[in-house]
Amino acid sequence: MTIRPLLRRCIPAATCLLLLSAFAPAFAGGHGDGRARGCARQFELAQRMDMESFRDYDADTFRAVHDERAITVFASGHKFVGIDAIMTALASHFANREAQWTWTEVYRVVDGCNAAFILYETVYEIPRIGFRQHAYTGVTYSHDGHRWLAIADQGTALP
Repeated sequence: MTIRPLLRRCIPAATCLLLLSAFAPAFAGGHGDGRARGCARQFELAQRMDMESFRDYDADTFRAVHDERAITVFASGHKFVGIDAIMTALASHFANREAQWTWTEVYRVVDGCNAAFILYETVYEIPRIGFRQHAYTGVTYSHDGHRWLAIADQGTALP
C-alpha cells in the first residue's frame, strides 16, 4: 500500500478523533471539573457563533444557535417570541447586509453546563441612513444537554 491511500483513510479519522477529544468533556457523564471546563469551551464557541453570525449576516448559523422558544426584546421595546418571529424581525438585517455590528463584553457568568449570561455594550449602525444605536445587550443561554442555545436577549438603549 502506498502512502497516499493510507493518508486518505487516516486523516479524516484523525480529524474526527481530534474533534471528539476536544468536545468530549462537555458530554461527560459526571459533574466534575472536566465536564465544566468542556461546557465552558463549548459555551465560548456558541456565544462567539451567535455574535459573529449576526455581524456576518449568516442567518442559518444565527438561527441554529437559538432555541425555538427564544425571545428578543429590542432596545425600542418591541418583543419577538420564537425563533421564527425573531428571524422575521431581523430579515432586513440579513438581507440588506449593510449594518455594522460591534460589541464589547462587559460581564459574564457561566453556571457549569446549565445556564450562562453575557452583557455586551453594543453599537448597531446603518451609515447610509444615519442610524446609530448604542445599547447594552444581555444574552441568556441554556444548555440543552448537548449544546448551548440562546434563549433570550434584551437591549437597553444607551445615550
